Amino acid sequence: MMFRAVVLIGVLLMSAARPATAQQPRTVFLILMENQNWSFIKGNPGAWYINHSLLPMASYAEQYYNPPGLHPSEPNYLWLEAGTAFGIHDDFDPVRNHQKTANHLTAQLEAAGISWRAYAEGISGKDCPLVSFGVYAAKHNPFVFFDDVTENNLRSSRNCIEHIRPYAELENGTVARYNFITPDECHDMHSVAGCKSGSRIANGDAWLSEQIPKILASSAYQNGGVLIITWDEAIVGDGPIGMIVLSPDAKGNGYHNDIHYTHSSTLRTLQELFGVQPLLGDAANAIDLSDLFRTFP
Repeated sequence: MMFRAVVLIGVLLMSAARPATAQQPRTVFLILMENQNWSFIKGNPGAWYINHSLLPMASYAEQYYNPPGLHPSEPNYLWLEAGTAFGIHDDFDPVRNHQKTANHLTAQLEAAGISWRAYAEGISGKDCPLVSFGVYAAKHNPFVFFDDVTENNLRSSRNCIEHIRPYAELENGTVARYNFITPDECHDMHSVAGCKSGSRIANGDAWLSEQIPKILASSAYQNGGVLIITWDEAIVGDGPIGMIVLSPDAKGNGYHNDIHYTHSSTLRTLQELFGVQPLLGDAANAIDLSDLFRTFP
């Protein structure tokens, strides 16, 4: 059976499978960038790769927002995993903000026998990365906030270590069905301290220009893959922020729409791609991203 793959801002190669129903199985890669309004990205000379390589072949949304009033970063990452921020409006590490609930996406995937991994730059892979350090930010890794992932917030959690891996392992071809990709704070457009240049946008754009071609050249992408790149939140207001989809199954060729989307739309889309229920939190109220595709489950 041929596999179909989805890359939501993520990377590489073939995936594990489960029996197909109406649609063949998909592998999902999600890359999440940081803290930029779409108006800062689109047409910006510092985002040369995005504007001159990605957008002409992609589908993208002009009206994609973080959930209303939801800031700073951490609650938006939690929302993409659970459809809610659990009342969190800060960026504290899991020692303060960890959650007991198993009502989130990767728990649903595990229950359905669907593999998942989070790939983060700046971690060792030797322990559960519960604490921010260097250019790694725990606030950009939603999975470490769930006790069922971290075995009640244990640094030595074998489950956490198994599922949250250094990004280099994804580059080397280790791929799950769902792959959540967290660039470090230089590469995700968040910071400039100690980074290659003094431009947040140029640093992130350069990283994408190095990583995205690997995805597009992979058999996973070419056999029905989907690459989605989005940002966590706006700096000014709630957006719009970027939402870019590349796929042989997307409309592509620069197609864009003005449909109002939020992170709930991305979460709903993920649940529909993997066929897991019930819809989580605000995903139940959202419009999915299907208009950006030619074919969609």
